[in-house]
Amino acid sequence: MKNCIHYVSIALMALSLSGCVSKKEFKALQNQNADLKEKLAALRQTNQDTQLQLTECNANGKSLQQRLADEQKRNAELQAAYKDLQGSLDKSLQQNSQGNINISKLVDEINASNRFIKQLVEAKDKSDSLNMVLTNNLTRSLSASEKQEVDVQVLKGVVYISLADNMLYKSGSYEINARAGETLSKIAKIIKDYNGYDVLIEGNTDPVPISRTNIRNNWDLSCLRASSVVQALQNDYGVDPKRLTAAGRGEYNPVTTNDTEVGKQRNRRTQIIITPKLDEFMDLIDEAPETTAAQ
Repeated sequence: MKNCIHYVSIALMALSLSGCVSKKEFKALQNQNADLKEKLAALRQTNQDTQLQLTECNANGKSLQQRLADEQKRNAELQAAYKDLQGSLDKSLQQNSQGNINISKLVDEINASNRFIKQLVEAKDKSDSLNMVLTNNLTRSLSASEKQEVDVQVLKGVVYISLADNMLYKSGSYEINARAGETLSKIAKIIKDYNGYDVLIEGNTDPVPISRTNIRNNWDLSCLRASSVVQALQNDYGVDPKRLTAAGRGEYNPVTTNDTEVGKQRNRRTQIIITPKLDEFMDLIDEAPETTAAQ
């Protein structure tokens, strides 16, 4: 394009020098020369734009390469993080599965414990109800004078019938007197009506030493008195001897002070203790559910 424009310029100069060209032709050549210069300028601009675009493309290419490298690195990091998370998830699911098993076992144990507690409560309620009926029946059967010498109480699920020694025995003796028979018969009837109970007869004395040749001390006296009541209940009133136990506590289980005669009189007593059969409660305890420690 540069050579073409150069040749046109030389032609114009030659024509102008020779004077052989017309004005019209000269004008046409001038216009052609101007067009060629304009095209040359346009080509130069296009070349500059192309160079700029090429430079930008090269720069963009480097930037894309860097971005690709960065993205590949980030992808590798994400893959590693995913692998770690997957491992943690698998471990968590395994632990959760074991945890679910432990929770299930614990729930079963709690339910079994609740059922056992319900059994115990029902057994206690039944025992308490029977004790109250027993106590009420015995109290209603006693006369006003007998109530003065017979004390009936329910303590911690056990019925205590306390009899004064001067009502039961001859003074300083373990032999049962005649007037005690009616009271013992009423007590025996209650004992036989409630045949699910064991009966403990317990003798108690004051600390005054006994002076009998055939009785060594208050231990002997308390045991002999309890034995006399047991044998009367068995032989005279038909109570099953397998349910009866005789025991003596001497002077070592007072209910009040021995500093006064009234106190000593209260401590000289025989107690008929009526309790639910222990083997039934032991069987119930044996049914208690086993528990295992949580893993």
